[in-house]
Amino acid sequence: MSLNYYISKKVLVITADGRTLTGTLLSCDQLTNLVLSHTIERVIRPADDPETSSEVEHGLYLIRGDNVVVCGLVDEELDASIDWTNVRGSVIGGTKHV
Repeated sequence: MSLNYYISKKVLVITADGRTLTGTLLSCDQLTNLVLSHTIERVIRPADDPETSSEVEHGLYLIRGDNVVVCGLVDEELDASIDWTNVRGSVIGGTKHV
């Protein structure tokens, strides 16, 4: 399926290094390189971390296609109703070398 349907819509991208990014998809290509505007990185902390979760604004952002794990549409109404500073969760992925 092509990501062209997602152009000008709010998407969430999870990267190979476990970052969670949301923003408006401006452009994509056949290599899944993505350009997002109004990009926000969500830093979700584990339950035992005393620091609160946060959102970091990045603005215009380019994500190389080989770093994209998943890209999906965001339910903007649901997303706006969540206080992301109170969300806790486990770290996504992590590279394990054997």
